[in-house]
Amino acid sequence: MSVPRLVIAAPCSGSGKTTVATGLMAAFAARGLAVSPHKVGPDYIDPGYHALATGRVGRNLDAYLCGPELVAPLFLHGARGCDLAVVEGVMGLYDGAAGEGELASTAHVAKLLRAPVVLVVDASSQSRSVAALVHGFASWDPEVRVGGVILNKVASDRHESLLREALDSAGVPVLGVLRRVAQVETPSRHLGLVPVAERRSAAVEAVASMADQVLRGCDLAALEGLARSAGALPEGSAPWAPGLPARDHPSRSADRRRPVVAVAGGEAFTFSYAEHTELLTAAGAEVVAFDPLRDERLPEGTAGLVIGGGFPEVYAAELSANEPLRRAVAELALSGAPVAAECAGLLYLSRELDGQPMCGVLDASARMTERLTLGYRDAVAVGDSALAPAGTRMRGHEFHRTVVEPGAGAAPAWGVRAPVRRVEGFVQQGVHASYLHTHWASEPGVARRFVERCRTS
Repeated sequence: MSVPRLVIAAPCSGSGKTTVATGLMAAFAARGLAVSPHKVGPDYIDPGYHALATGRVGRNLDAYLCGPELVAPLFLHGARGCDLAVVEGVMGLYDGAAGEGELASTAHVAKLLRAPVVLVVDASSQSRSVAALVHGFASWDPEVRVGGVILNKVASDRHESLLREALDSAGVPVLGVLRRVAQVETPSRHLGLVPVAERRSAAVEAVASMADQVLRGCDLAALEGLARSAGALPEGSAPWAPGLPARDHPSRSADRRRPVVAVAGGEAFTFSYAEHTELLTAAGAEVVAFDPLRDERLPEGTAGLVIGGGFPEVYAAELSANEPLRRAVAELALSGAPVAAECAGLLYLSRELDGQPMCGVLDASARMTERLTLGYRDAVAVGDSALAPAGTRMRGHEFHRTVVEPGAGAAPAWGVRAPVRRVEGFVQQGVHASYLHTHWASEPGVARRFVERCRTS
């Protein structure tokens, strides 16, 4: 299976990768192509904009969380049936997991996918120097093929002429020029862009503006030609599969119903990987979404609960005001049913968040701080839980500005290495709650174990 593909990278964050990548996705889709959207790294927010641009689920490619061996299979899974794929990079082209060399960098993923790279350069404060910058990035790693450059924030025709003249000597073609006056503004907060779910109509307009900017400033024919020049994927690469269809799953006998797994969504809980739902479904669950801001009860027959990440601190008052649902969540947890909570889910299960009463499942108090906790983590399960047996090793990612002050009575979920050794999270009856965002594709047994616990609890 071969899919034409491009990786959109930059020398550093803030260069315009999201504008260019999302605009390209939307522009190609407007031409009638089925476009597969992807994002390097653990980011949950950009894929929401990608989904608006393409009409397909945005998917992450993270060589740290899932391992390098899963990057091509996960890419092929998402790109099945598509005409072209666009992969938005993370940070600077060569920036990867701290202390791990190229691991999980955009360059690493580009090499794993054998995909050409388009470098987006913020040219607002330079002219001839742009050639040295592009030459350095194009020649740093001979296995990374920088196939073209898109110049962003160009001030005038004269500025563009100087930049093009300089780049003639760098041997990297200019595939697009975006003017400074046409920049698309997208609002952000403490963890990045505001998610699509919180501003859908404005987000639709922003994506349309990105597409218009790309259509006016970029050579789409040349970019599509570059995408079609991508090398063959490594021999033996095959699409990732979440498992057997639920109806054929060996753990489901003919006389047993599929357990209902409720998955939190809505504006407050927007952080999730599409593969988690696919894994739960393949393991035999009936996955039903609900909105903790609006729904006053859990879905009928809920046997297990998954609460991912998001921005509960922004909606603390509204979440607190929905007392019937908070009570239902607490009752479900008290019954021993499996509950998996990550980051925002951990805050929601706590006794309070910034003074607002939450579900009270955990004897813990959460609050916002000014300090950002950020980074990849190596973790090992401290004890048995609804997600994993003791000793299970997984990799996770932490990204938050809150702290949780625990009370007594709950065992930790993970032993974490980096930046210092510590224990983290809570395991209490069927509850597994932690700050760590994990990608279950790296350990499919997590979903199977969770669904089986839903059947038997």
